[in-house]
Amino acid sequence: MSLDLNAVGRTAGPVEVSWTSRDALIYALGVGAGQHDPLAELELTTENTAGVEQRILPGYAIVIGQRGPRTDLGDFDRSKLVHAEQALTLHQPLAVAGAAKLTTRVDGIQDKGSGALVTTSTEATDPATGDALFTTTSSVFIRGAGGFGGERTPAAPWERPDRQPDHSIAVTIRPDQALLYRLSGDRNPLHSDPAFAARGGFPRPILHGMCTYGTTVRVLLRAVGADPRECSSITGRFTKPVLPGETLTVEVWTEGSSHWFRTTDSAGSVVLDRGVLTTRHPGEAA
Repeated sequence: MSLDLNAVGRTAGPVEVSWTSRDALIYALGVGAGQHDPLAELELTTENTAGVEQRILPGYAIVIGQRGPRTDLGDFDRSKLVHAEQALTLHQPLAVAGAAKLTTRVDGIQDKGSGALVTTSTEATDPATGDALFTTTSSVFIRGAGGFGGERTPAAPWERPDRQPDHSIAVTIRPDQALLYRLSGDRNPLHSDPAFAARGGFPRPILHGMCTYGTTVRVLLRAVGADPRECSSITGRFTKPVLPGETLTVEVWTEGSSHWFRTTDSAGSVVLDRGVLTTRHPGEAA
């Protein structure tokens, strides 16, 4: 059996999930909060510090979405799958603890020659009121699954301001960061099992793409002075795997409520590209 091209339009769910303050803390630690200064991000890493109200990083909405129902895509080698793109729209600020109903849909399967690009979206609603909470859209690239033909959708336009970045922040990924991040739920052995990583063509386990993404968003929000509750949307494309222990640099260009960003590794190669984060004022509609 191979990738099921008839899966486009297929839905699954809804299923109800919940998360706690503790989950938010573990996620924050998994994307490096408090790593360089344990006292610098106590609003993300503690829930009982005097005068400090706990905050949840917006990227955790994507982790919640990943707990949604699975749609059947057929049978393929999971070691050949890598995260390609990720977008998030927050219809309201994410609560530190809460519940959501999740429905997943396969939006598209594209032939990219050497592989297939599969795009799915997950809608989250409040179980009590039915109000929209957030929408995640994820694309994965499955190497070796291409060659079936079909129309290709052109990439969305992206153009950052033509100047030097307003902020450039270096952050070192801990050697054990993938082991810590996987506690938030992504137990893919590509990030922990050397033999599985070798099957995928990697010299050793790689960092979760969503750990690179979450770390970038954490650093970016801090650089522009935005409260996590002010995040409205995030999008970004993964362009190169990251190995734990790497030093990354997050570059940010800000114009009003839009913040273009990209992340590079120590060799200067872009690992997360075409990024845009938008913010809103507290109480402002999404």
